[in-house]
Amino acid sequence: MEYNINKGIGRNVEFNGLQAQYLYFFVGGLLAIFLLFVIFYIGFGVLSAFSLIFGVFHLNKKYGPNGLMKLAAVKYHPSYIINRKRISSLFKKRIHEKYIKSRNAGK
Repeated sequence: MEYNINKGIGRNVEFNGLQAQYLYFFVGGLLAIFLLFVIFYIGFGVLSAFSLIFGVFHLNKKYGPNGLMKLAAVKYHPSYIINRKRISSLFKKRIHEKYIKSRNAGK
């Protein structure tokens, strides 16, 4: 592709129909958009890295080594427990408990 910048003696600069100051506005606008893109791209990277570091240290300080797992486990806890057994059956010893006690009796 070949682009001609046509400028004769005493004539304004023209490029693809843009003349004089409009060409400079166009080039300046493209340059400004490019610089803003670069600044925001780098700024977003720095901001997201800072947020990640700050967030992890904040969670470590707030919850400790196992607290975050405990916090995630709370949603799996039942809100209430339904018991459909008779009260007397709750206090009876079960067969497997007797079996475990008899096997460990000699130890």
